[in-house]
Amino acid sequence: MSILKGYSVVRRVIQRHGLLLVLVALFIISSVINKNFLSVRNLTNISRQISITTILAFGQTILIIPGMLDLSCGSVLALSGLLSVSLYKQTESLLLAFMVSIVIAVLCNFLNGLMVTRFRTPPFIATLAMLTMARGAALLYTNGQNIYQIGKYTVFGQGSLWIIPTPIIFFFLVGIVTWYILTHTRMGRSLYAIGGNEEAAIASGINVHKRKMQAYLVNGVLVGIAGVIFMSRVNAGLPNGAVGYEFEALTSAVIGGTSFSGGIGTAGGTVIGAFIVGILNNMMNLAGLNAYLQQVIRGAIIALAVIYDMYAKKMRTTRTLGSIEETQSA
Repeated sequence: MSILKGYSVVRRVIQRHGLLLVLVALFIISSVINKNFLSVRNLTNISRQISITTILAFGQTILIIPGMLDLSCGSVLALSGLLSVSLYKQTESLLLAFMVSIVIAVLCNFLNGLMVTRFRTPPFIATLAMLTMARGAALLYTNGQNIYQIGKYTVFGQGSLWIIPTPIIFFFLVGIVTWYILTHTRMGRSLYAIGGNEEAAIASGINVHKRKMQAYLVNGVLVGIAGVIFMSRVNAGLPNGAVGYEFEALTSAVIGGTSFSGGIGTAGGTVIGAFIVGILNNMMNLAGLNAYLQQVIRGAIIALAVIYDMYAKKMRTTRTLGSIEETQSA
């Protein structure tokens, strides 16, 4: 009995803190493989590198919980960031440039939300269409040319507050806001309810279309912030920038425990998932792996994350049905 009890305790610990255990294990393994891994400089670089995709991942988490997603965030990031850089060069106003990036990204996400809620387009198709439109608009605006010499605009992605890099500050603040929205607001509770059972949410009086639109608008704000940081970090306006960032964001969210089946996900889990992805990328770079091989590995990670998500959903359903049967038999 004691062995079974110990097994049960271990299983509960793994279920509740499995992601954190994986992250700790990665830290230990990485520090053994490369002595420079635990240096302050390397850990700061990892945090800086994942800051943009993690901000996008927070948006994906907010969308996936009620059963949606955003495949267009990388392209919208490029468009909003590019227009922000262009406006800064014309006005030299950092505040105006920052705000226009958010406005453009929110507008694009409003269209995403409109297609999903009003015209009932599947989120995959709606955001795939926006991916193509936003990237095309970015390339059309500059005729495919990059914008250089962006001056003080680099403060958003290359500056620092005391010793803390600006991207990490944005990452931290956006994480707190996401956590607050999901755990302490009516909107957050509604998103979980919609993802758990949309019909039941409608029956309980939740305005599903309104909440889904709000989720896309919040995602737009986060994409706009990420666009400013990205262009600032690369010190240029790149119409072809951030290609594939949507998949890294999705990977971080799913590895962090956000379920594609809806109703499950946390801001803290997304942070852990982002660090897991960031550490794996960092170790592949330190090990000098071929860039194309790294793409293969990233693709495999996405596939494994989705397979695990489906397996976890099946296990949750089995446990729920088992509990119902036990209650009925009693």
